[in-house]
Amino acid sequence: MRLLDAYSLRAPVWDDLGAIAAVLAAGDLDDGGETVLDEGFVRSGWGRPGFDPATDAWVGVDGAGTVVGYAQVAAEQPDVVESWGVVHPDHRGRGLGTALLDRIEERAGRLLPELETVRFRHAIDAGDGAAAALLRDRGLRLVRHFWHMRVELAGPVEPGPSPAGIAIAGIRSPDDLPDVHRVLETAFADHWDHEPRTYERWVDDEASGPDFDPGLWLAAREDGVVVGALTASVMGDHGWVGLLGVAAPYRGRGIAPALLRRSFAGFAARGLDRVVLAVDAGNASAAAVYERAGMSVVKRWDLWERRSSDRRSASVASPRRVGQD
Repeated sequence: MRLLDAYSLRAPVWDDLGAIAAVLAAGDLDDGGETVLDEGFVRSGWGRPGFDPATDAWVGVDGAGTVVGYAQVAAEQPDVVESWGVVHPDHRGRGLGTALLDRIEERAGRLLPELETVRFRHAIDAGDGAAAALLRDRGLRLVRHFWHMRVELAGPVEPGPSPAGIAIAGIRSPDDLPDVHRVLETAFADHWDHEPRTYERWVDDEASGPDFDPGLWLAAREDGVVVGALTASVMGDHGWVGLLGVAAPYRGRGIAPALLRRSFAGFAARGLDRVVLAVDAGNASAAAVYERAGMSVVKRWDLWERRSSDRRSASVASPRRVGQD
């Protein structure tokens, strides 16, 4: 389907953030009746190392100049490019989602041009049949389901006791970061699609940029040794738990729930009334921890993938993002 003359695409600017957030909110409400993603979510993505909105993102605007669609793409792993996009529900079915995906694929092919094989991924709201058909026609297949889970915080939160022998506290200095990296890399080593990251790259991804807030990070220690960790940030008007992991020999002792409760207490102390995280729907043990902590699923989204040796066709979408036609 050709993009109708009523729409045009351009690179976004910082002043577009509010309008982009409005499109995301409309998409969330149409999908599940609740808003999950906001301006802070987009701003966080723009602040990641190597991402440039001028080349890696697009807005779709109507004849009145109103932003009615958004998409972005980024190289997230050595052989993976990730993308996502949203079209306002009132403007779907008119070719705008197709045009945005065309731009994604064109740009994605330039991000990892030296590789013979690239994994091309795109994320969409679960149950979006039109978007699924569009991706299927381009040779992608559904590879994974993900959820956004949320908890509402009503006033101060009591963090509760730490497990026996475990001390939970904030990270004490930049010197703690190597231990946090070690524990999280170990904890996620067996998870689906885990890509080991060097300490330097991990710092670039997780512990730098405007969203890095060490006051919200936590470490669980036994005899002074870090055995579990949680990363977090403030995203717009809510808290966001990024990574939560416990080293395998220390699991089953309640360390993960204790880290989560302490994180909720920290967010509540800052006056935030809700916390969101993303979880792989196939990770039943993690989802159970979050459910027992009072979190519930507020959004479901799917990850589609195409593996291609054609350098021109590499493209994608991120495990924390959504895309729609």
